[in-house]
Amino acid sequence: MTHALDFPRPTWRDELIDEYAELSERLSTRIPCFEVPMHLPWIDAINQLKKQRGAVIMAHSYQSPEIFHGVADVTGDSLGLAQAASKCDAELILLCGVHFMAESAKILAPEKTVLIPSLEAGCSLASSITAEDVRALRRRHPGVPVVSYANTSAAVKAESDAICTSANAVQVVESMGAGKVIFLPDQFLGRHVAAQTEVELVLWDGRCEVHEKFTASQARHAREQFEARLVAHPECAPEVLAEADFVGSTTAMSRWLDQEKPARVALITECSMADNLRVQFPATEFIKPCHLCPHMQQITLPNIYAALRDLKHEIQVPRDTADRARAALQRMLAIGRRETVG
Repeated sequence: MTHALDFPRPTWRDELIDEYAELSERLSTRIPCFEVPMHLPWIDAINQLKKQRGAVIMAHSYQSPEIFHGVADVTGDSLGLAQAASKCDAELILLCGVHFMAESAKILAPEKTVLIPSLEAGCSLASSITAEDVRALRRRHPGVPVVSYANTSAAVKAESDAICTSANAVQVVESMGAGKVIFLPDQFLGRHVAAQTEVELVLWDGRCEVHEKFTASQARHAREQFEARLVAHPECAPEVLAEADFVGSTTAMSRWLDQEKPARVALITECSMADNLRVQFPATEFIKPCHLCPHMQQITLPNIYAALRDLKHEIQVPRDTADRARAALQRMLAIGRRETVG
């Protein structure tokens, strides 16, 4: 892939007001209105540049609104983005999310070039465990299968028997056909899964630095002060989940909102999730509490532009690691296909 010389520069043009009128109106209800004109030159330059590059931009649901609505071609959760990467026609994918998500896209689409805008976009869960930690657990629990959450590095996935998401964790654990399963790395998600299955789980003490901040008192305050329904991600502490009307993955949250259509809701998860869902559910009032993911905030319009311009921060996964991680991911996907057929 070559570098062109006629890349657009992010400069203001008065025409942007008309060209991006609909987007500006949408964004002005999600972010301070005075910020919108600051974003438009970058959005315009990125949209032109990705056409020149033949690139597809994918954004996780936790990305800020100017990215999620302004430049993304595909949006969704981490697994959905990885699957989309494997199916799309583009040879160049820029993934707006954290590092393990870009690795997953590369694992499922090994022949494609996958870029990430910032190498600083990590994850507290992914960094809480290493491949050697998994090998040590296997030595401590011989013959016990390992199920790892998608929020792990490629190296950890490669040491696992199967991968799971927060939506299908129970099904994947039970599909191992074992009385005991090593479940990694999120302790809170593991405890949530353990409450729904008879399989004994060996848990790791990993936690999401965003979701572990929420407290039961915050949840109760949102309900009592605003008469809000509570929707919590299973990476939250058990006492927080006990307060919720619904517990589910990012995708499941969206489905619940579509079905229940609450007048007010508190999404007990990352802040940008609520910002982006306001577009889809304008009749619902979204109430805090929420916390921003510092790693997701590493992704910005300027470094998206720079990554596309310079084709930098390419994700590389060693072939052996990718092959073994892909097998673990495909085992999870096969479980989903069997349930669909059944």
